[in-house]
Amino acid sequence: MQSVLFNPDTKSTQFGGVELLQLWQQQPDSILWVDLLDYEENEERPILESFGFHPLAIQDALRKRHPPKIESYNDHVFLLLRGLLTSEKNLESSFFPLSIFVKDRLLVTRHSKESDSINGLYEKIKEQPELIMAGPAALALRIADRLFRRYVRLLIEFEPRLDSLEAEMFAKPNDELLSEITSYKSRLRHITRNANYHKLITMTLRDEPPAFFNQDLSHESIDLYEQVERSQSLSSLYYDVLKDLSDGYLALSSHRLNRVMQILTVITVIFVPLTFVAGLYGMNFEYIPELSFRPAYFVVLGFMALAAIVQLILFRRKGWL
Repeated sequence: MQSVLFNPDTKSTQFGGVELLQLWQQQPDSILWVDLLDYEENEERPILESFGFHPLAIQDALRKRHPPKIESYNDHVFLLLRGLLTSEKNLESSFFPLSIFVKDRLLVTRHSKESDSINGLYEKIKEQPELIMAGPAALALRIADRLFRRYVRLLIEFEPRLDSLEAEMFAKPNDELLSEITSYKSRLRHITRNANYHKLITMTLRDEPPAFFNQDLSHESIDLYEQVERSQSLSSLYYDVLKDLSDGYLALSSHRLNRVMQILTVITVIFVPLTFVAGLYGMNFEYIPELSFRPAYFVVLGFMALAAIVQLILFRRKGWL
């Protein structure tokens, strides 16, 4: 647990852990941010219950998998976002639930993985303690803003690889590229689905802001919506581009296969009459008239060659070769 306590009377900010909870209760006007990382459920649940959060909100926050949502209760608002855990590879990312509880003087965040958005804001408050003066709702929007911008940054950083994929696919398509494209499509589907969930949340914050999210935060809510909409449009656009590339690769592969089959068919057709003639004269009958004709062997070979040449000329004129 890491906590930040702001006392408006003394204009002081304290950083610590669980010990700040008691100070917050003793200071009626103070603002507290509590961040819970990877606690056991039997440890987290009592902490969340002690703040008076709704049991259903606590239940959703403690689930390992749950779609993002926003829900208002009598004295608090519950936000469940999809955190982003990225690596150095293109679109190589995993997702985890990021829960945010907003009350009048209290902000509680809960997550099972290290969150760059949480840690970044925590360090920012250390540098600029006055940021916490804006209140829990403003801090919640800052966390969401950092998270959604990371989605956008992840997609923008993928764009150069997308451009190179297009060039490689047209220059020299192969199965390795198709496999890579398929994996990117799968990751983009996850990102698009998360963006769709987050878009519904930001639309609520923009159009029907719950308690604690007052008109002073309207511009921040609009900016959040724009960030999510941008990530949604980029992920959809990139997915369509990759889909076109994979469809193009399959079309090219199908064309090459058809070309090969066409050539094999032509070869087969050419050898059908030749095989017929060879089979005819390969039968073991004693009285075949041509057997006693001295130049018959060369006549049959010439006929076979002529048949093959005529077919080749015919196929060439029809554009099959």
